[in-house]
Amino acid sequence: MRARAGAIILALAVFGICGCGTGPESKFYQLSAPAQLNSAAANEPLPITVLVGPLRTSHLYREDRLVYATANQEMGTYQTHRWAEPPAEMMRELLWRSLRASRRYSGVLLLSSTARGDFVLQGNLYDFKEISGSMPAARVDLELELRDVKTGALVWTHEYSHDEPVTGKDVPAVVAALDRNAQRAVSEATASLNEYFAERSKK
Repeated sequence: MRARAGAIILALAVFGICGCGTGPESKFYQLSAPAQLNSAAANEPLPITVLVGPLRTSHLYREDRLVYATANQEMGTYQTHRWAEPPAEMMRELLWRSLRASRRYSGVLLLSSTARGDFVLQGNLYDFKEISGSMPAARVDLELELRDVKTGALVWTHEYSHDEPVTGKDVPAVVAALDRNAQRAVSEATASLNEYFAERSKK
């Protein structure tokens, strides 16, 4: 996935695409951009560049359909409700944008064959789905790790797993809950990583 600064949709969006045949209309959804900081970072940016790599995940989250699961762990996908981008790619971009917005680093880039940096941030997206039932929830389960490019050493890890209550009975309510959960996951990961580098800089 390439960064599309200026072209990415910055707010939760729901839009329809007209079908060419007689089938039902598909609806597409996008996650909100990470919240903007109200003030600049307290210190000068650290002289390091963080490369944000892809998230390893199930094939379900490399596709664009919304995923649901029942109480007995049966899983399925909605046919006409889709993400604008696969969840793994959306979460990667949220992490990239959030770290850039923190203004703690001299560079935050998406990992590519030409990108050069000091640390690589990667991880696993285990769940990004609706849990249906009497108390529906939106589940995000994410594990991140940071490696030193020079040594290959694993220097930081972060785990996030949370079920966000769904406050409505339709798919947009599920999307809104997944959006809140994704924002919380990225916010906590960014804060934890910033804290790690703050402590590292004191040594």
